[in-house]
Amino acid sequence: MQSNPLVTVITPTYNHERYIVDCIKSVQAQTFSNWEMIIINDGSTDKTAEIVENYIKNDNRIILINQENVGIFRLAESYNKALGLSKGKYISILEGDDLWEPFKLERQISVLENNNKIILAWGKAYSITDDLSKIIGLYPDLSSGKTVYFNNNPVGSILNLLLIENCIPALTVTVRKDALNKIEGFIQNHNLPLVDIPTLIELAKFGEFYFDEKPLGKWRIYANQITKTFPVEIIQGRLALCLHHFSDIPDDIKCNISISKNNIKKHFNNRIQIAYARSGRYKLIRKEFTAARKDYIKAIFYKGFRNLAWRLRAIIGYIFSLFRMDVEGISKILGKDSYRK
Repeated sequence: MQSNPLVTVITPTYNHERYIVDCIKSVQAQTFSNWEMIIINDGSTDKTAEIVENYIKNDNRIILINQENVGIFRLAESYNKALGLSKGKYISILEGDDLWEPFKLERQISVLENNNKIILAWGKAYSITDDLSKIIGLYPDLSSGKTVYFNNNPVGSILNLLLIENCIPALTVTVRKDALNKIEGFIQNHNLPLVDIPTLIELAKFGEFYFDEKPLGKWRIYANQITKTFPVEIIQGRLALCLHHFSDIPDDIKCNISISKNNIKKHFNNRIQIAYARSGRYKLIRKEFTAARKDYIKAIFYKGFRNLAWRLRAIIGYIFSLFRMDVEGISKILGKDSYRK
C-alpha cells in the first residue's frame, strides 16, 4: 500500500460488479498518482469483492475492507470506517458505480495545496446512462444566477443553496481531512440513506469551497440505485434536515443567509409531489405495478394545484401501471431518456 498518500479515495460499494472496474480504472488513470483507494465492500453478494481483489494484486494503492452488510441507513459507519483508516491529508469521494475524469485530482489538489482557506473543492459532473452510452445532463446549472454562492465565500453563504437543493455532485468532492475531523466525520441523520448533504451543510460553516467549472466525473442513473429506490423518503428527510439546520445557523453567518423557512417548505412541498411521480416511474420499471399505482395516486392528488405537468405525467403513469405497459419503451420512441437498468 502507499506509505504516504496525499489523497485517500473513499469508495463504498455494494453489488457493483458491473461498475466497479470502471470506478477503479478511473482512479488509476488519474494524472495525480499519490493516492490510496479504500474500498468498503458492504457485504456484496455478487462478485464485487473478487473483482477488487484482482486489482489489488497489481496495485498496492488499493485497499479492500470487507464487512457484513450494514445497509444504506448506516452508510456513515462505512464512510467513517474508511476515514479512520485513511492516511491522506485530503479525502475524495467516489462511490462504486461512479467514475472520474483523469485530471480530477490534479486540478483539485493544486487548488487546495495553494490556499489554506479552502477546505473543500468540487466541480461539475455528468449524469449518464447505465452503460455510459449517453449523457443525460451536466450539473450544476450555471445559468441559474446562483453561482455567486458556489465558493462559499463569505463562509456559510452556500447554505442559501444547500438548504434548498444540493448543487454539489458528491463524486466531485475533495475535502481536507482535518475539516472532516472537526465535524467528527461523515454525518447521517433524519433517516436519510445518504451522507453527502448532511456533511456538506456542516462543512459549509467552517471554510471556503472551490468550484471548478470543468466536468470532473460521471455518475450513473439507473432504476435500482438508492436515490431511485427511496425518492420520497429522501425528500421528506431532507426537509426535516434543512429546517433543523436553518433554525441552528450560527450567529456569525446568519447575515450571509437570504432564504427563509417558508422558502424551504415551499420548495420541498413541490419536490415531494414530483418525488411521488418519479417513484411511481421507477417502480414501474421494476415491474412493481401495485406499488407504482399507489405513488402515482399520491402525485395526482397531492395538495394544491402546483406542478400540473407532473400531475399529467402521474396520470399517464397510472394508466400504464393498470395495463402493465412499458413506459420506458414509449420514452425511447419519443426520444426521452430511459432509466431502465
